[in-house]
Amino acid sequence: MSRPVTVGFDGSRESLAALDWAAGEAVSRAVPLRLLQVWSKDDGPRTRLVAPGTAQGWGERALGTAERRLRRRHPGLRTETQWVCGGPVPELCAAADEAELLVLGSRGLGRSAGFLAGSVSLAVLARTRRPLALVRPHNRPAAGEEEPAGEVVVGLGVSAPGDEVLAFGFAAADRYGCGLRVLHAWAVPAVHGADMGGGLQLICARTAQDARRALDEALAPWTEKYPEVSVVRDCHQGRPAQELVEASRGARLVVVGRRNRRAGIGTHIGSVTHAAIHHSQAPVTVVPHG
Repeated sequence: MSRPVTVGFDGSRESLAALDWAAGEAVSRAVPLRLLQVWSKDDGPRTRLVAPGTAQGWGERALGTAERRLRRRHPGLRTETQWVCGGPVPELCAAADEAELLVLGSRGLGRSAGFLAGSVSLAVLARTRRPLALVRPHNRPAAGEEEPAGEVVVGLGVSAPGDEVLAFGFAAADRYGCGLRVLHAWAVPAVHGADMGGGLQLICARTAQDARRALDEALAPWTEKYPEVSVVRDCHQGRPAQELVEASRGARLVVVGRRNRRAGIGTHIGSVTHAAIHHSQAPVTVVPHG
């Protein structure tokens, strides 16, 4: 049985954008789309005054309206709805375990302020071991637009690239029929001493050579598996987080990884992934690996 694409839905502008994006993703994968609404009595004083039965009625009507709208836009799309009462983070994590991809809306703060992912999205991101896509309101497909333009951008660390990240990126580009840009950037190493000009140049040259070799080795099995995908190797010196955000402009999708490891407090997301989910101009999919 096919795993569905699951989207968290609460009727907000952000979740409507996530819903439209998730529908296109489900169509491209030829899998069902599950609309999930999670209601918690602890969300605020207004929800504490609402009986679960009443909230369920409201939620199921909203889900039904959204489902009918999707069926008009995507007649062949298989859809299902689910309303649950519980904690948003554990319920969404449980839903992610059963899905090919979990899609959540993210709240934008405007062009200059960047992108506020939201406490629930970040908490789910830190815990789930399944791919999670974060979609901003402006990522919502325009009316009549079925095939967004742009390439898939994969931010990759060559020291531990993660096959799961590359597998997701290549498969997405293959489904979309678009190009794939694999970006690896590295910062200038810190050096000390009065006579380090030539030495620094040599260090940078060796770093670039090693990085390109490692990138080629990481990509080799995937370019062989997906020979039809046009790949751009974007390997250069720079600030990784900043370079990835710049590459997101005009991209169809940004794919980054998150190591499955526990930090001292909570789960470590990583500075590049953190920058992507806060500032990317394109939808971002975070793929756990390792």
